[in-house]
Amino acid sequence: MNCRLCASPRMRSVLDLGVLPSSERFLCPDELDLPEIGYPLHLRLCEDCLLLQVPESALHTVPADRPPPVARSKRGAEARDFLDRAIGRLGLGSYSQIVQVSSHDGYLLRHAVEAGIPCLGVEASARAGTTARGLGVPTVTAFFDEAVAEDLYREYGPADLVVADHIFSQVQDIHSFVRGLRTLVADHGTISLEIHNALHLVRDKRFDSIDHGRLQYFTVLTAMRALAGGGLMVVDVEPVDTAGGTLRIWARPEETAPAQGPRVEDALAEERNSGIHSAAGYSVLENHARATRAATLRLLLDYRDRDLSVIGYGAEGYSTVLNYCGIRPDLMRYTIDTDPLRQGTYTPGTRVPVRAPEQLHEDHPDVVMVLPWSHPPDPIEHLQYIDSWGGRLVFPPPTAPGA
Repeated sequence: MNCRLCASPRMRSVLDLGVLPSSERFLCPDELDLPEIGYPLHLRLCEDCLLLQVPESALHTVPADRPPPVARSKRGAEARDFLDRAIGRLGLGSYSQIVQVSSHDGYLLRHAVEAGIPCLGVEASARAGTTARGLGVPTVTAFFDEAVAEDLYREYGPADLVVADHIFSQVQDIHSFVRGLRTLVADHGTISLEIHNALHLVRDKRFDSIDHGRLQYFTVLTAMRALAGGGLMVVDVEPVDTAGGTLRIWARPEETAPAQGPRVEDALAEERNSGIHSAAGYSVLENHARATRAATLRLLLDYRDRDLSVIGYGAEGYSTVLNYCGIRPDLMRYTIDTDPLRQGTYTPGTRVPVRAPEQLHEDHPDVVMVLPWSHPPDPIEHLQYIDSWGGRLVFPPPTAPGA
């Protein structure tokens, strides 16, 4: 494959997780005897521009019209807080316009409606868009790109603020997406993107957070390079979720952008000091993943040999762990998921049953293993009741063997 950002053929393997089914495609009971389609999940680094990326596949060409994730819908308080700060920061009011790309069920823009600020959502899922419109959020059903941005600009005019959270890593045509942002934003306007920070992925060895839902993983450096290709300049960055490793990037059109804020250089310095401004800095991820897989399987096999019942516990992000490590129902009876949409289903590939948290109280398992590893479900302290029946709460290696 060639680099999705700079088209270079100089691609270095960082971590090959094999051919895995879609991490979001949980199975219904009547699908257990049906085959599943697997897709390569091979993380590579462009040695020229340093963008981390996985190959495109048929998975990314078929729109999934499903209900918006429960976790995103629950972000009401966080969304209101962000929008209140953005309104104050940019001086937005009834004379302004806010556009959100990948607006889902209107979880953010409904607060703009309440504040009396004109807004528009752009959402690929027709079902999610219908939910948003039911909340009074004007929403266009479309996959955002340069052509869609031109149509929106002609019909609705420029936006003072364009928000694009958690979508930058999913787009296949980075350049068309960035040009679309520049087309849509006013010359004096601002763009805000929340991204999963590749610094945390590599430095903290979070291979469990790699899945088919993201085609690329940006650092501040690579995000700056991508946005610059469309005439946008990064003017500020701020951490959003230090546990999950997300980062908010603020950008402006180059011709009107002020000087970069000090936090941009601080973020770049942190990346340089972590070694990820060179290809060599990415070499630790594969060795760590292999060692963790081996240690985890040894631990689970030991539990099985001792006839101990093992249950998994986690929210999003554990499908990669189960498939890469080969954890099936003979090693883990079922896993707990707090999302009602997944309860009663089976995990992709490994087909581990998914149950509601109340199941723990009924079964009193010997061991509860927390998944995913890089971003434990919150609040983890609520699981301490497992001690009441002599159960153990463990984390996978390297911390779990001593548990």
